[in-house]
Amino acid sequence: MHKRNELLKFELDFLREEKVDIMRNFRIVEALYKEAVTLGIIPLKNPLDGIEVDLKIAKVVNSV
Repeated sequence: MHKRNELLKFELDFLREEKVDIMRNFRIVEALYKEAVTLGIIPLKNPLDGIEVDLKIAKVVNSV
């Protein structure tokens, strides 16, 4: 239990000290987008493909 608390403290301290690099984040997103285009995932061939399943899930979730 003591080790777990030390690890949690370390993680929180690390996250507090880490600075956000917006340009690095944009480069990562751009690289992911280019990879998705290369793999043919984006743009979608038919954007409405599978919409029926999404609508059924939405109905179930919203009825709860």
